[in-house]
Amino acid sequence: MPGLNELLSSFDVEQGLLLPDSWRQGRTAYGGILSALGVAAALQAHAGALPPLRSAQVTFIGPAAGVLRFVPAVLREGKSVVNIGVDVYSDEALAARLSLVFGRARESAIAHDFAGPLPADGPDAYRDFNMAAMPFAPEFTQNFQMRPAGGAMPLSGAEVPELLTWVRHLDAANVDPAVALIAMGDAMPPAAFSSFKAAAPISSITWNVELLEPQPQGEWFLLRSFSQHARDGYSSQDMQVWDAQGRVVMRGRQSVAVFA
Repeated sequence: MPGLNELLSSFDVEQGLLLPDSWRQGRTAYGGILSALGVAAALQAHAGALPPLRSAQVTFIGPAAGVLRFVPAVLREGKSVVNIGVDVYSDEALAARLSLVFGRARESAIAHDFAGPLPADGPDAYRDFNMAAMPFAPEFTQNFQMRPAGGAMPLSGAEVPELLTWVRHLDAANVDPAVALIAMGDAMPPAAFSSFKAAAPISSITWNVELLEPQPQGEWFLLRSFSQHARDGYSSQDMQVWDAQGRVVMRGRQSVAVFA
């Protein structure tokens, strides 16, 4: 089972990639690894060093199966900001489209952070939960160590659809920290899954993230997702990621299709 480090070390944007089953969810690629590979493709294909990744907008269009081909293109390169689009093809059918923003740091008199305190104790306060052993768990979960830290559990019929879990990669040595965080950031099921009473399909449609710490440090990160609205077969969820020092390092929003 190739971990993130092994997978990325053999990734060649020119050759594409046949994703191993251990990084799949059902018939398609896990959205976090597909997004991380898109970022890696942009970094690999750009002629020079890119500034830090600031945001990513990902649209999951169709099943990402078979050989995945990544086509990055510079949309605009300014003094501070570089915009890169990445199309991901699965056997020549468009599977995903990414819009990435890389931005150089600038001096600014404006600085504030109203994130609030870490909503849980540190990772050492909680026990491991073997998500991969659950009958509903997709294959990719075996690449992570997880420790639930509050909120609800999947399939618990929760009235408050919130998931809160400490997560770390089992193998992310030498991986760009931003790429590793993107690969981890969607590791939990959509929060609406906690309202389910029985397993049923659920699928990400879009994922928009902002990196507040361009080079996040550490192994453990607290992932929170909260389904703010669900109706007509769709859920809109809010997402945050904290590091072990209590800083919010990434924020996100996600649109999810619900088949229950």
